[in-house]
Amino acid sequence: MSTMARIGRTARLGGAAAAVMLLTAAMPAFDAVLGRALFERVWVGGGSSTKAADGLGPLHNARSCVGCHPRGGAAAILVDAAGDATGAGLVVRLAGPGGGPDPVYGHQIQTRGLPGHAAEARLASTVLPMAEGDPGPRIAATLADLGYGPIDPETGVGLRRAPSLVGRAALASADAAAVIARADPDDADGDGVRGRARMLVGPDGVPVLGRYGWRAGGTTLAAQVASAFSIDLGLSTPFRPDPAGDCTPAQPACRAALHGDNDSAAATEITTDMIVLIEAYLASLEARPAPDGQGAALFAATGCAACHVPALAAVGGGTVPAFTDLLLHDLGPGLADPAVDPGVAPGEWRTAPLVGLSAGKAVTRRFLHDGRAGSIEEAVLWHDGEAAAAASRFRGLAADDRRALLDYVERL
Repeated sequence: MSTMARIGRTARLGGAAAAVMLLTAAMPAFDAVLGRALFERVWVGGGSSTKAADGLGPLHNARSCVGCHPRGGAAAILVDAAGDATGAGLVVRLAGPGGGPDPVYGHQIQTRGLPGHAAEARLASTVLPMAEGDPGPRIAATLADLGYGPIDPETGVGLRRAPSLVGRAALASADAAAVIARADPDDADGDGVRGRARMLVGPDGVPVLGRYGWRAGGTTLAAQVASAFSIDLGLSTPFRPDPAGDCTPAQPACRAALHGDNDSAAATEITTDMIVLIEAYLASLEARPAPDGQGAALFAATGCAACHVPALAAVGGGTVPAFTDLLLHDLGPGLADPAVDPGVAPGEWRTAPLVGLSAGKAVTRRFLHDGRAGSIEEAVLWHDGEAAAAASRFRGLAADDRRALLDYVERL
């Protein structure tokens, strides 16, 4: 479908802005401009007179995509002198037995509610002093004022940081067969690094490689965007058409609330065309070229590149800048988290892409899945399990070499 046709079907930006967009819709790069506008849009509750942007929540974590991903980057998290961590983009994930939702609170705690709807809980996150035996501090997440009763005692609770989206769109071009070929779940080569591909059921019933998300739970960028709209903002999409988002049957007021009508133009609050435009914006967030020099050589020599593969083979030839192998690896008990996905162990994480790591302000950047690491060095030192040997080599580097390696990663 042409850009003009998409604009005609999804004219939800309104007024003069829409007129300008129609005049310039023939410009291919303008898809990214429209996508950015949608990414930055502040949504309002269902039944609002602002029909172009209604349908939020009613339970939600943010009012816009950019609220958790400033400029498409990772969550901006501030830690004050008392150790309290604040900032949009820190959320609490939930997982019942087998990775399913909590029967009352669903997949995630929504810390905001529209008027008349109590937020599910209030989140307080604190950086704890470093405990004996730990390579760095941890973050403790405390939930107070639970609005809908207790969380099921069998539900696992885990903190998540919104990751950077810079360079992520390119991962769609990675050759799935080449990724799967890198997997070594039985450690046949004896290097201690196993890694396994997470295969999910596609729309046609055929197994598809998981590429996106902390535990590789998303098969496509579009599906990942749709998941965020549903769980974080409570907006329906063709992928997830329930307008109540993450609200469960135990929250009848949420499910019965007014939802957005998309100007009566579509069955869902977010259309496929809108997701396509957001994908175009995310594709414009290209990773910077990897630096050369001593740091790159040390990155390979320590074994970091065994999992954080600098480039993956692309479909049709060429490579994709990645610094990930897109595989699940067990990183040891220190990084284990009970909010698991189906079929994924608590210590297993998809290798985090390091492309775009330098995006954002240094004062608010934190690392690892829960933001516990205040520096790249802390994040490296937390690595254990399959990454224990690489972390040990890092510890053994001379001070100058360690600094060179960290500077290299810092500039990705």
